[in-house]
Amino acid sequence: MTIESKVTREEFDKLRKSMNKRFSRMERAISNLAEAQLRTEERLEKLTERVEALAEAQLRTEERLEKLTERVEALAEAQLRTEERLGEFVAGLESLRTEVGRLSDTVGFGLEDVARVVLPGWLSRHLEMEVEELRREFVEVEGRLVEVNLYGEGLLKGERAIVVGEVKSRIYGSEVKSFYENIYTPIAEKMKIEVVGVLFGYLIHPSAKKLAEELGLYVIASYER
Repeated sequence: MTIESKVTREEFDKLRKSMNKRFSRMERAISNLAEAQLRTEERLEKLTERVEALAEAQLRTEERLEKLTERVEALAEAQLRTEERLGEFVAGLESLRTEVGRLSDTVGFGLEDVARVVLPGWLSRHLEMEVEELRREFVEVEGRLVEVNLYGEGLLKGERAIVVGEVKSRIYGSEVKSFYENIYTPIAEKMKIEVVGVLFGYLIHPSAKKLAEELGLYVIASYER
């Protein structure tokens, strides 16, 4: 074997060893790449699963939102029906109030008729006051007209006097106070003669009696004589 061929063999061996090392490194690199690829695929698989889970959750959310929308619409319809029924109820209540008002007026005028018959005798027996007639009257006080249910002129123990009265089916302390402030006092301050204040009704509350005594007024029940 010549020197030239020997050198060539040595170089060949070195080249082979170098190539083997390179192949080894390449194999390791390929192995590492394969492992990295596998890990990437695993992560991608997990990500895919998460995306699918998110899509399912989104679908469930949309379904729940759809149901909620349906419920809200149903509630809105129910609210509308409630408002309509409430409107009908209010209209019915207003109608009932009108009828009750008419009935109250009817009862009120009926009670006034009773008062016109009963009061003259009561005034005579209890206060020694003689009154010929009791009537509805409007009395002008400080530029305004004050309506009086019962108004009459007569003699109180021989002296000229007038009677002003209010007729209510039920008389409480508040009715006495209102009559005293809005009817009796303005008229009494205007007149130069004695003014007798009377409230006449079916029912007299204890609070009405107490306040009337304090204010110098008389409350009389329809059954009193």
